[in-house]
Amino acid sequence: MAKKKKEAPLTGITVSKEEDFSGWYTELINKAELADIRYNIKGFVVYREWATITIRKMYRKTEDLLEKKGHLPLTMPSLIPESNFLLEADHVEGFAPEVFWVTEAGSSGKLAERLALRPTSETALYKMYSMWLRSYKDLPFKRYLSCQVWRYEGKMTRPFFRGREFHWIESHNVFATMEGAMEQVKEDMETTYQILQDECCIPLIFFQRPEWDKFAGAVHTYAADALMGSGKVLQLPSTHLLGQNFSKPFNVKFVDTDGEEKYGYQTCYGPSQSRNYGAMIAYLGDDKGLVLPFDLAPVQIIIIPIIYKGKEEFVLKKAREIENQLKDKYIVKLDDSDESAGNKFYYWELKGVPLRIEIGPKDIEKSHVVIVKRHDGQKFFVQENELKEFIDNLAENYTKEIKEKSLVDFESQIEVAYEKDAAIEAINNGKIVCCGFCSIDFDGEHCAEIVEKDIGGFVRGKRIDEEKHEFATCIICNKPATCTVYIAKSY
Repeated sequence: MAKKKKEAPLTGITVSKEEDFSGWYTELINKAELADIRYNIKGFVVYREWATITIRKMYRKTEDLLEKKGHLPLTMPSLIPESNFLLEADHVEGFAPEVFWVTEAGSSGKLAERLALRPTSETALYKMYSMWLRSYKDLPFKRYLSCQVWRYEGKMTRPFFRGREFHWIESHNVFATMEGAMEQVKEDMETTYQILQDECCIPLIFFQRPEWDKFAGAVHTYAADALMGSGKVLQLPSTHLLGQNFSKPFNVKFVDTDGEEKYGYQTCYGPSQSRNYGAMIAYLGDDKGLVLPFDLAPVQIIIIPIIYKGKEEFVLKKAREIENQLKDKYIVKLDDSDESAGNKFYYWELKGVPLRIEIGPKDIEKSHVVIVKRHDGQKFFVQENELKEFIDNLAENYTKEIKEKSLVDFESQIEVAYEKDAAIEAINNGKIVCCGFCSIDFDGEHCAEIVEKDIGGFVRGKRIDEEKHEFATCIICNKPATCTVYIAKSY
């Protein structure tokens, strides 16, 4: 009889995250089977099963929170007539280079009017809003879509971070006053913190973006930057104060309490679930693989039987009993495959399963099991009769523990700089630069170009929360500073 071939041991990620983030991220996506870039249209990525399950959970959490705050869901067509798209001049100028156009259909040949594959939904929705809104009694009008959008991204694409098709939620709202619209912007920022910081454990901060970097057609844009722990930031959800810039061309009006017809004040908000997922796995992951919050994990508890010859059924029977005890409350999987216990440990750590239960013959004799937490490797020996209560406690605190560990002290990553050379050194040392700036209106755009060219970072804007630093002059042109801004490299 031929000898059984010795099983090759599995390993975690072979590239250090700290030393080579890009290589680490690529290997994580491939080894954990999160996405496949081999689909034969550039920038269009297949999201694999493990990632899709978590992204769907993120959708549900975000949708539930929006609905608790008064938003209702809509489903809109993915095609937008060019005539709609052209109504708001700044908007069309901003998005025209990125639009996919449909120009032909079936055997009928050229279409009479080009149709845009939705890059964002303002020009589709607001045409409908003009038909639906009549009175102040209809306001506030808060609706959202869970959908895909398409943009012809010219930069290098990377799964989840940047592509030409991405998956998001967008909310679009109408109010009677500018003050009401601004309150919605604040609510959107609160929603972002609740989902991304509390549920996904991603540290972030909101900046008011400079005028040259705002959403096309907005009065102001407020964007969340995730602090990725290396001086680099990643833009996550942004919320836009639109004012009446869209309501006027799209005729979104209502009859007010005084009987007068008035234009509404609008906002829009766009959390990309695919990018949020990418930020989460990139920030939380380690050199063993994924680290996932408890509620977002596709499998929450993996049971691994430690099999010895002649004890197979004895151990498997007990493992199935434990599975049955827990599966009504948690997403539990029993790995009874032929792989070695070591390979199973590597595989499920790579997948980021929060809790691992190990059970072998000696554990059964002692009436206990071994539990290992993924995010910190802590190991516990738990008596069987205390198992359910112990698991409940771990599950309740698991995400909180990750959040406490992951929420970096933002101030510790900031370096105050008064001169350009000091800013260059700080950026090269992986810091976020805080400095004076002449203006985040268009007057400061030339200085921002010099920042990008000479310092190697981007002006992210001015922070929304309390600002602790003041400067007399702009770090670039030495004119009087009108604001404090933050400069960082970005993914």
